[in-house]
Amino acid sequence: MEILSIVKQSLVITLFVLSMMLLIDYLNVLSKGMWSKGLQSSPWKQVVVGALLGVIPGCLGAYTAVSLYVHNIFGLGALTAAMIATSGDEAFLMFSVIPEKALILHLILFSIALFSGFLVNAFFRNKTVRHPHKHFDLHENEAECICFDRKNLLKQLRSISKVRAVVLGTLTISIGFIAANLGHTEHEMNSLIPDTALLEHAHPAWITITFLVVLSVSLFIALSVNDHFLEEHLWKHIVKKHFLRILLWTFFTLLVVHFLDRYFNLEDLIGKNLLVVLLIAVFIGIVPESGPHFIFVILFASGSLPFSILLANSIVQDGHGSLPLLAESRKGFIMVKTINLAVGFLLGAAGLAMGV
Repeated sequence: MEILSIVKQSLVITLFVLSMMLLIDYLNVLSKGMWSKGLQSSPWKQVVVGALLGVIPGCLGAYTAVSLYVHNIFGLGALTAAMIATSGDEAFLMFSVIPEKALILHLILFSIALFSGFLVNAFFRNKTVRHPHKHFDLHENEAECICFDRKNLLKQLRSISKVRAVVLGTLTISIGFIAANLGHTEHEMNSLIPDTALLEHAHPAWITITFLVVLSVSLFIALSVNDHFLEEHLWKHIVKKHFLRILLWTFFTLLVVHFLDRYFNLEDLIGKNLLVVLLIAVFIGIVPESGPHFIFVILFASGSLPFSILLANSIVQDGHGSLPLLAESRKGFIMVKTINLAVGFLLGAAGLAMGV
């Protein structure tokens, strides 16, 4: 029964994560072409926009920042700000299980990103790396209109595709199930993380309502967008690339933490080795991939990990948002990761020294 419960929890979290990805992807396409206007001549605007892009949950903001960097629109300071502010797909997990703490964390990350970006610009003024014009698939050239159109809506429903039918069916059933159990979900939401102390004083009803809102918005998007967006963005980009990976990482992270918590006193074990855990957190942050960092979110949510170590890991890691940077500019990747590693370790150590 415990394994079935963890499977259920993993599916709920994964559905929420994918729905948030769909929303971010939708907004990214709608705002096509707005990122680069007036940025090249203003380093401080670059840093602000970089930090704003980075704080967007998921990797699309980071992808956009990398694109602007390799197209010589962003400088190193703006790229650093974006990579410090971003925490990749882990942000979706945080907002699903610790929404209030996630908001605080992202506000702190945004502030650190701004300060670090301006500092990097001060040290690397007039030393911006120039790149030959390169391309990679970041949805930069979307031309189709995905606006709501009643005529298209009716036409799409009359000749509904398999992808749309599956998506609409899944979302409708999920919304119906959550809404039907709205008054009985406190125990379920509190049990998203095994033996969670931190969530005891959270607001499970608020979390459930957030799930309903996000899923409802996703349902509207799935109803109104055209087949191209549904096939290319939702199915090929979000479902095929992310569903299984997020589900498996979430499941095994929950499973590992569940058994560790059963046989060990995690809070005591971590508390006696805080510096070692901090070093592990920042060096794992170098990995340009979402998933390995889920463990730090889960441990923090369960009350076993100090906030400063989660912050340090979040500063250094950027999910797989830095993968295009590694492919396009290895020098840029090394420079940004070195800066982020130093910032993450120093702030993490300072936080531990203050007992945060």
